[in-house]
This record gives sequence, C-alpha cells and structure tokens, in this order.
Amino acid sequence: MRRLLLIGLFCLGLAWAVLGYPGFANRGSYDSIVLDFREDLSPSQIDQQLQTLSQQYGVTAHLNSAFSQADHLYVLNGDSRLLQALRRSDLRKSVEAIDPNYTYQALEVPNDPDYSKQWNLRSINIETAWDETKGKDVTVAVIDTGITKVPDLANTKFVRGYDFVNDREDASDDNGHGTHVAGTIAQSTNNDYGVAGIAYEAQLMPLKVLSSFGGGTVADIAEAIRFAADQGATVINMSLGGFGDTHVLKEAIDYAHQKGVVVVAAAGNSNTNSAAFPARYANVISVSALDSTGAKAPYSNFGAGVDISAPGGAIVDENPLGGILQETIDPETGKPQMVPLQGTSMAAPHVAGVAALIQSVGMKEPDKVAFVLQQSAQVVKDDALNHFGAGRLDATAAVKLAQRENLDVKDFFRWLRDNGYFNLRFWIDGGVTALLPKLGMVLGSYLLAWFLRNYLPMGSFALASGLVTGSAGLFFLRGFYIFDLPQAPFRILGSSIPELGGAIQGSPLLNPFFASVLIPFCLIALLLGHSWWKWFAVGSTLGVAACLIGSAAIDPAVLWLGEGWLARGFLLLNAGLCFGLGSLAAKAASSGGHTA
Repeated sequence: MRRLLLIGLFCLGLAWAVLGYPGFANRGSYDSIVLDFREDLSPSQIDQQLQTLSQQYGVTAHLNSAFSQADHLYVLNGDSRLLQALRRSDLRKSVEAIDPNYTYQALEVPNDPDYSKQWNLRSINIETAWDETKGKDVTVAVIDTGITKVPDLANTKFVRGYDFVNDREDASDDNGHGTHVAGTIAQSTNNDYGVAGIAYEAQLMPLKVLSSFGGGTVADIAEAIRFAADQGATVINMSLGGFGDTHVLKEAIDYAHQKGVVVVAAAGNSNTNSAAFPARYANVISVSALDSTGAKAPYSNFGAGVDISAPGGAIVDENPLGGILQETIDPETGKPQMVPLQGTSMAAPHVAGVAALIQSVGMKEPDKVAFVLQQSAQVVKDDALNHFGAGRLDATAAVKLAQRENLDVKDFFRWLRDNGYFNLRFWIDGGVTALLPKLGMVLGSYLLAWFLRNYLPMGSFALASGLVTGSAGLFFLRGFYIFDLPQAPFRILGSSIPELGGAIQGSPLLNPFFASVLIPFCLIALLLGHSWWKWFAVGSTLGVAACLIGSAAIDPAVLWLGEGWLARGFLLLNAGLCFGLGSLAAKAASSGGHTA
C-alpha cells in the first residue's frame, strides 16, 4: 500500500512538473481553427470540402479576410477536440495544415497613460522581462528620504519601515527623492494612472535616513541597513552617497550581504573617476548613469568601483523628456506630482528593481544576482575609462539568465572572456594608449637611441629610465586600482610625459602643452649640466619623440585640435623637434662626459 501511495505521489508530482514546465504549460489559448487548403485546389473543390465539413461537424468555415482567397486560408470556430478530430479526418488530404488559431497578446505593455514617456524602462528591455516575472514575493528596502504613498503607489504593497532621522515608525517622505526612487522600483502599474515601475509586484520597505534637506548620517544609514536585513528585505537600494570610508557602514553592508541581501547604490554625481561611498564597497553593486541615448550621463561618476550602468537621465535646456519620470511629492506642499529627475540616484533603482525580478525567479544569493546582472549586461567594448562597468543594464537578459539556473564554472570563464578580463589590456592598461602600442613606443624610443649610438652610452641606467618615462611611463600602474586608494597618483605614474595632462584630468585626449617639445626642452635646459640626470633628460626627449609618433599613427586625439590631420601634423612636427633636440643634447652630453 505504501509503495502504491509513493507511486501515486510521484506521478502527481511529475504531472505537476510537466504542466508547470514552460514548454508544456505555455501552449497558448484558442477558440478557433485555421484551415490552410492546398493552393492547387480549385474553388469548387474547396466548396465541396466546406460542405462536407458542415455536414459532418456542424461548423461553418469562412475566409479569414479579403486577402485570404489566394492562400485558401479559412477559419472556423472550434476547440481542441474538434482540432484533433479534423486532423484524423479525410480533410487532412486537402489541406497543408490544420492549426489552432492561437490568440497572441501584445508584450506586457502597461496601460499607464504616461508610460510612453518612460524611455528608461524600454531601454532596459523591461517589457519581455515582465512576461516572466514582476517581482512578486520580494521585499526591496529603499534607504532614502522616506516614501509617501502617492496615488501611483496605491496598489503597491508595503511592509513596515522606520524613520531613523526622527526615531519613529512613520517613514513618510518630506523631500520627494525617496518616493521618486521607490516609484522606479515598484510604482503601481496597469492601474490606468501615471507611470510604471520595474518590479511592481514587489513589496517596498521605507527606511528614512535622509532629512527634508537630503542629508543623513552614516550611523542612521548603517542602522537602516541592519534593520532591512533583519526585517526580511532581500534587496536594498541606496540612492545616496558621499566621500569617506567608515567601519560602521562597511560592517553593516557586510552584515546584510551575509544575510543574503543584494545591496545596490548610486555611484555619485560629481563626474569623478571613482564611485562614491557606499557604492565603493566590495559587497555593493555600484551603478553609474546613462542618458536617453545610452551614453554616460555628463554628471555621473565613473572609473574605479563602477559595476554596471543604468538609465539616470539628462535634462538638457530644461527639457523634461530626458529625465526619469515618476510620481513623487512636492516637498513644499506635500502634494503628489509627476516629476522628471536626473542622477545616479535615478539609475540605482533600475538595478535594484531588476535584482528583485531576478530574485523572484529563484536566484537568491547576492553574489549570484550580481553575477547575473553583470553577465547579462549589454557590453560596451570601447570603455577605456570604465564609464559603464560590465555594461548597460538589460532586464530581459538578466531574468532569462537567472532562470537557467546553471551558472557553473564554464559560465564564469565565458563571462570573464566576453568582458575582456582575459585581455592583458584590461589589467595592464597604459591609459591614453594601451599596452601593446605602449610597448611599441618603448621599442621605438630605443630605436631612436640606436640611430644615435655614436653619441649615446646605451648601458646608462639614466638614459634607459628616460626612454621608458618619455615613451610609455610605468604603464602597468595606470590600470592598477587598489580599493579605497586615490586614483590620480596611479594615473600619473602610469602615463608617459605627453600623457600627463590627460592623466591628471582622467581624459584620453592629449594635452598640447604636454604632448609637445615644451617639456623635453625644459628638461634639457635644466638637466644638461648634471652628470647623471642629463642622460635621463636625453632619454626622455627621445621617448617623447617615439610616443608622439606612435600617438600620431594610432590615435591622434589632441585637446582643442580634434582627431584629424591637424592633430596628427602637430604630433609629428613636435616628434621631429624632440628628435632633433635629443640629438643635439646627446652630442653635447657626450662631449662633456657621462656617468652611467
């Protein structure tokens, strides 16, 4: 008896699994059948078949439209039983196909009247992601200025939150920022009002840590993170940040991560080459901002610490169409209003919302969610300054990848390969010019020195140092980022003399004052009288010549001169001047003796 019971339960479970499997469950619905008669049949032969059909099955078939006559395409009302009967009948000899006339639906397009203005949601491919999930049973904590339940959040589910600024349970918004952020994550959708949200079946946990003026303390933020982790949130969004590392905040983030919480934060809006805190921490997904064209938003931080990019908007000339539209409150009156805003604060909730979608299809662990987000992102190949992190957020690709649930070692290495981590240029990047061209410039500087071998003591360490510094710099340091370490010294140390101006600004454009004969001339003038440093000056001058020749051939991008022949001519002219100056200086140095 027990064995029969087990067999019965097994069969029941198997049937449930088969019916629940997408390939079987999603067969589609229909209440009519399509008859595609052979094209070699005459109209009279088709009429005879239609009469037989009516007599045997009591149904009447008709042309699908005025354009169906040529294809002999007919439609009749019927269900699956009639479909199977027709497929077994003699009718099958006269037709090319007897198919269900499935009813297809438009992809999930909300009926919210202002959805058409939400370019940001369409840019992350959200509509096909909604066919799979809408974020049900996931709780997203919004650590911000609080959330006010405006009309377009009326159907959104909330769980208990807290106001850490005023030390009370009511976490209403008195600024508008937090409500706007919450709307991007889970604005009530398909409610014939306002706009849509990404994971609109998820639950929101309002945690107020920022005052009405938008400022808040690290202590409150850290407590809110722990509160969220302890009260069941599995995603945290922090559209806030600043500069300064603190133990209490890092410890709170690590605590949440250990409890299985995905932590997302904005990279910052100061257009600097590193993410702000808390986005900078290792267990946080740091989000930079994109404008409506998919380019880096002009205000967005980039570089070290950025993990992924998402729409943040860019409002140009007071044109609101470029912003991220959500319903929030007027901070002065407290009344609801539809407002477009811009910032990495608007970009982060896109990632938090997609993280909720990923979790709702069964991918729970924070590291796996981060991995899915990054692997599924739309890769931007030309991203020398890391504007985009792993790439642009793609909701559909992320959800489908999470559904596969087979992230193994092969997937990991494939992701590394696809994102360039197996490319030496990623790890040993010289900055303005990458590794291989830089090595060519070093060899080129030694080639120039070889032409002057009658004057130059090739074994001089000072000369060799100058050749490397002038042509390529300590190129392995430019891409060498250590967590929490200032970036500017490494950018400068990893750059050759012509690149110093661009390195200081974090720009790929050469500065014409540095990429010229000016600095080599100053070095020669200052150091030619020194027994050791004169050879460093000569080597640097020849190295600059090689670097300028290489830049002219590979990437003639000069500030104010563009990237065309004007820039190329400028670089070649100064390369010639540097070589001539180096030759004269080498002759003078040799006549005066040297010290190796």
